[in-house]
Amino acid sequence: MTDQSAKQRIYSVDLLRGVVMMIMLLDHVREFVHHGALISDPTNPETTTVPIFFTRWITHFCAPIFVLLSGVSIFLQKKYGKTNRELSWFLLTRGIWLIVLEFTVVRFGIMFNVDYSLAALMQVIWVIGISMMVMAGLIWLPIRLIGVAGVAMIVLHNLLDRFSVSPQIAFSGQADFAQSLWIIIHQIGVVPIGGSGSVVFLAYALVPWVGVMMAGYWLGTLYDLNGEKRRRVLLLLGVVATAAFFILRGLNLYGDPSPWTSQQTDIQSVLSFFNVTKYPPSLLFLLMTLGPGLIVLVLTDHIDGSALWQRVAITFGRVPMFYYLLQWYWAHGAGIVISLLAGKSIHYLFMNMPASGEAAPPDHGFSLGVTYLVWIVGLIALYPLCLWWGNLKQRNKHWALSYL
Repeated sequence: MTDQSAKQRIYSVDLLRGVVMMIMLLDHVREFVHHGALISDPTNPETTTVPIFFTRWITHFCAPIFVLLSGVSIFLQKKYGKTNRELSWFLLTRGIWLIVLEFTVVRFGIMFNVDYSLAALMQVIWVIGISMMVMAGLIWLPIRLIGVAGVAMIVLHNLLDRFSVSPQIAFSGQADFAQSLWIIIHQIGVVPIGGSGSVVFLAYALVPWVGVMMAGYWLGTLYDLNGEKRRRVLLLLGVVATAAFFILRGLNLYGDPSPWTSQQTDIQSVLSFFNVTKYPPSLLFLLMTLGPGLIVLVLTDHIDGSALWQRVAITFGRVPMFYYLLQWYWAHGAGIVISLLAGKSIHYLFMNMPASGEAAPPDHGFSLGVTYLVWIVGLIALYPLCLWWGNLKQRNKHWALSYL
């Protein structure tokens, strides 16, 4: 294996990660800037529009690919020299660190307050942290076994859909221990923190997200193969996953708790078809997003990182945690600043979400065009910071920098 081939593979992974990170900012800007984002469902075929639906739908690719590539990165760390003991300790400690960040830096970026009656929105950083802690133990097992178990979790977890905590309990903050445990494992809901009176809103359940990282860890082994064979396997996996989405979704056989239905118009029917369940992510949600993601890895396998568009995406992709923290503050801060400039009320932007949506004034937010403009300006503003941080990490190999 040559150094050049190794660099090409890292380029493709970093580029894909960077692209989804860039798209992620669009979703969060939408939440703080777009009119109605906090009080209406952008994916409801009966009430949304095609541009609003697409703006939300395209961001569905972010979390699955982010988590999958986190698994790939774990394998690459092992491949490039970390022992099982070193890697296990790093995953355990970084997982704990990510959970701490979710309750502190990330929480403040979302809420802009210190009202810990809602202690955190447990989202992608929390579930990556827990998944890393799980992987700290799993990496001692055969990689193929980890991969098979991860794929099985992804494919079979919708069999658990028949078991659920009622919405009245799940969102009341009054769930008992067993109900809270189930919400953590496989359901969206509110979990009380002991007898403190504080709760967490758990958006990302552990299953099947842990399985996605496990599958990504196995996927990393493809980077031990020569380029042609690697691309052939990646393409096969991507095409099969994408085709399986269309077949299973079309037949409404299995894979999502909400089947698609014929709507009043053909466009609405198409939107219903692609409106799959994210919380927790259904099998169809993961097939729809990960399949095309694997195909992108094939298409970018030859890049050398020299083109401008490649350098931009790779810059964001090499500092995902640093960028993730910054983009919350940009999205939230921009929503406040432009609302002030427009003479609009901003009190709801300092409330705990999702309660802030209930208090949003009728004239809150701005058009979709303004939302996209704030997103693009945000990418331009964050790029030099990410470039600086990436160069710093490249020059300085201090262990602490690997945690951010």
